[in-house]
Amino acid sequence: MVVSLHLQVTSFAFFVLILCLYCSNIVYNVVAMKSEVVDVSDFGAVGDGTADSSKAFLKAWNFVCSREIENGVRVIFVPENQTFLLHPVTFNGPCKAKEIKFLIMGRIISPVSPKTWEGLDQAKWLTFYKVSGLKIKGSGEINGRGWGWWNQSCRDHPRLEGCTSLAPTAMIFESCKTSSLSQVRLINSSQTHVLIRGTDGFIVDHVKITAPETSPNTDGIHISSASNIFIRNSIIGTGDDCVSIGDYTTNIHISHVKCGPGHGISIGSLGRSGNFVQVQNIRVNTVTFKGTTNGARIKTWQVGKGYVRGVMFENLFFNSVKNPIIIDQNYCNVRGACKELETGVQIRDVVYRNLWGTSSTEVAITLNCSRSVSCTGLLLQSIMLKSSITGKNVRSSCINAHGAAIGVVQPAPCF
Repeated sequence: MVVSLHLQVTSFAFFVLILCLYCSNIVYNVVAMKSEVVDVSDFGAVGDGTADSSKAFLKAWNFVCSREIENGVRVIFVPENQTFLLHPVTFNGPCKAKEIKFLIMGRIISPVSPKTWEGLDQAKWLTFYKVSGLKIKGSGEINGRGWGWWNQSCRDHPRLEGCTSLAPTAMIFESCKTSSLSQVRLINSSQTHVLIRGTDGFIVDHVKITAPETSPNTDGIHISSASNIFIRNSIIGTGDDCVSIGDYTTNIHISHVKCGPGHGISIGSLGRSGNFVQVQNIRVNTVTFKGTTNGARIKTWQVGKGYVRGVMFENLFFNSVKNPIIIDQNYCNVRGACKELETGVQIRDVVYRNLWGTSSTEVAITLNCSRSVSCTGLLLQSIMLKSSITGKNVRSSCINAHGAAIGVVQPAPCF
């Protein structure tokens, strides 16, 4: 009995010790955070949703960017339960701090009127340029309020005088290194929601990106001239590609993403200006497509040159998708009326493995390759696609596509 009581007392004392150490650690972290946190409100930002807080955000950024502290980390804090209106703004680097945390707990909104961009770059809203060690995260929201631009889009309003194909991207990360975007919600961008360009080492994790299915050119994430990019654990549903992969990209990893509505995950379009394309080592794994126009897509222009190689589409599920698997090597301005050319982007070593689900059209697998520059090294392994319409069958369609099939492949391949 005495031994049992002693053990109980000892266990309780140990628990109290651990609890005290834990609490001390929290207090220490809070104190440390207080010494590092820069609240945008302290620099004049007003969270009423109407006052322009752009200059205040820039002041906070410049304060943080220009100061180097002992542990190299500083925090910019956007407080919760407040809405901050930002006009077009660029957060420039490089910064002295080795790591900057941009903690977004409140809402950041864009001006509605395109007139705000008069005299400015109409392709940009929030831009981060040449910043390394940037970590943007939080439970807040970034709202592009893009309907002002959508209402003057030439795609949707071709007869409108003064219509434009230009519109600002919500967030641009240009020439940034070892940075990340996590947890935040992005909605209703005027055009692309997130652009990652000229960047090496970037992680997008647990983000949610949404815009109406009818909104023009509102890609979720576009990647260009970038390497070592990871997009994972995210939900993306917009009016265009969930993720689009542009030229000069390598080592792109997309996994555990829910895509829809939208145009799927696309490599391309590539080679539009007749340039030499270089895209390789692309991995798309564990993605669900629901009601999208395309699923796993590669699209290149006939006038392009160069290559797309080393692509893996694996563990994909399609729920009523128009084109679950599609390669279009004959992409042009007028769909279905492309003049055949002797040029083309070489597509080779593309693997489709463990893909299943339903197609909303008759052709579930489209491999539309150039007659001059064929697709080679294609592999279909364990594919099971059926029609989403009861009683209908699906089929494959191929032009100059070469490869092999392993295991069950339905519909039957047409190499």
